[in-house]
Amino acid sequence: MKQVLYNKLVEKKRQHKKSFAVLIDPDKVDAASIKQLVLLAVNAKVDYFFVGGSLVISTHLDECIQLIKASCDIPVILFPGSPSQVSKYADALLYLSLISGRNPELLIGQHVISAPFVKQSGLEIMPTGYMVIDGGAPTTVSYISNASPIPADKSDIAMCTAMAGEMLGMKLIYMDAGSGAKVPITEKMIEKVSCSIESPLIVGGGIIEPEKAYLNCKAGADIIVVGNAIEKDASLIKEMSAAVHSSFVNV
Repeated sequence: MKQVLYNKLVEKKRQHKKSFAVLIDPDKVDAASIKQLVLLAVNAKVDYFFVGGSLVISTHLDECIQLIKASCDIPVILFPGSPSQVSKYADALLYLSLISGRNPELLIGQHVISAPFVKQSGLEIMPTGYMVIDGGAPTTVSYISNASPIPADKSDIAMCTAMAGEMLGMKLIYMDAGSGAKVPITEKMIEKVSCSIESPLIVGGGIIEPEKAYLNCKAGADIIVVGNAIEKDASLIKEMSAAVHSSFVNV
């Protein structure tokens, strides 16, 4: 199984370099807005595009990814909310297991159904322990998953969940407060999780200011994901990317 992007993520973590990913929900973009996002992302030196959502109801996932790939060299990584959100045109797939919940369908059930199709896609597969953290507002992912998020003030639970995910073989850990979260994940929780695992740590949800992105990186996040804030103001891409990349310290 190829691990080109994953190996690069591991190497960047080893070098203490941080990455910025723009999350694109296919339901919320058209051709014109994709082209604008790509132009801004290239100029801002964005590292990755994450494409997907908890409830993708449009039918142009392939078209969305092909348009991105035709316009730039930024890797496209699928962030699927269901087995149907798979496209051979992407570079890699976050194969998400909802380790923060107790819904067996999202721990392994849907993976069994999707496995043949995923394998045939030729995508680079990244097994990812997905942890939903309470962001102070109901989110689509919590509703769809029928699983309670980890309380925002329970850093020990988050730490132990991440450790368990890693020991079960997850290559990445993704902590998400959900789209439109009122309260982003605390630096305390990020630091506790980061210090307890060796896997690259992805953090997203409720990050609306560059300073928060910077502080999350300092706390131990390796990849910062922003979607909702950029949907509202695409010009934030430049500031967010600069903040993430400025957190690098050569040690």
